[in-house]
Amino acid sequence: MTSIGGAEMVDWNLAVATATRLVRPGPEVSRDEARAIVAELRRHAKASEEHVRGFTRMGTEDIHDTPVLVVDRPGWVRANVAGFREVLKPLLDKMQERRGNSPGGAVLGAVGGKVTGVELGMLLSFLSSRVLGQYETFAPDTRDLPAGQNGGGRLLLVAPNIVHVERELDVQPHDFRLWVCLHEETHRTQFTAVPWLRDHLEGEIQSFLGETEVDPMTVLERVREAAQSFAGGRPEGEEDEGRSLVEIVQTPAQREILSRLTAVMSLLEGHADFVMDGVGPEVVPTVAEIREKFQQRRAKGASRLDSALRKLLGLDAKLRQYRDGERFVRAVVDEVGMDGFNRVWTSPNTLPTKSEIAKPADWVARVHRKAE
Repeated sequence: MTSIGGAEMVDWNLAVATATRLVRPGPEVSRDEARAIVAELRRHAKASEEHVRGFTRMGTEDIHDTPVLVVDRPGWVRANVAGFREVLKPLLDKMQERRGNSPGGAVLGAVGGKVTGVELGMLLSFLSSRVLGQYETFAPDTRDLPAGQNGGGRLLLVAPNIVHVERELDVQPHDFRLWVCLHEETHRTQFTAVPWLRDHLEGEIQSFLGETEVDPMTVLERVREAAQSFAGGRPEGEEDEGRSLVEIVQTPAQREILSRLTAVMSLLEGHADFVMDGVGPEVVPTVAEIREKFQQRRAKGASRLDSALRKLLGLDAKLRQYRDGERFVRAVVDEVGMDGFNRVWTSPNTLPTKSEIAKPADWVARVHRKAE
């Protein structure tokens, strides 16, 4: 990371330290229980490979080069900070160069890096108790956090969060742990069985970041406008249409890119939900009970504060991605079967658009009937 006077745009170590200090403790388990939970999650992750391959008809036995890491909340934080550094490096280098050419750039860099580090740490501490599992597509390989050697990422299972939710929902622990692993294994299969998907997604993300305003005054102005919209200070006649803070501070070009990214993420998340429930009845006897209780938990959130933060950060949009994407996958599979659905992985041109996610028949007409 390029630095000026030793000051980075983001103090990553401070972000980790802040999140680790603020993160809430997980559920109480004995040392023996913890070992047993970790071992069971590893077994379920391994078993999920065959289940997902058989159901989706994607991938082969030797295609995976991505490790499975069972982590605690601080471990999840460290892994995500490493991923953020990798993805955001081009943007931060660009901003660093711009700031270095401005008067007082070194001082701004030192102060701004600390502030941003604290803010990122606070955000990660909030999220670290809510994520059950995660496939890190762009994870760099490090000594403490291994990743795939051939461009693969790593699969994270956050053990304390899985235990917390299974207790909160009062569901069968063995079934719930396998159910979660099926979802995350589907994401790993998506990226390892579709060679172009990672590069395509990275290209879209870098295009999005490349459109980011790097002038501090411009950014501040957009943030001020966003804050006014949430405080009811919008000019008369303007509507924010329920958009999150993340969406409001975007440029028009970024909104176009985000539309494409939203469609891809809806596909990936919806596909994972479809697979975990589709495999479920064969290997997870209580899948119907788990899904019903889990959907209720997703819908209501943990508290009013939790709901407000989800809205502010755009996490409600992610919940819609699960729902809308699953409906798309189910409708397409019902219409053209699993092999017909798998044409979605042919190339970037066969990915659904945001409008096609809402109208699966349009995707079928474009991809299948045109080809026929």
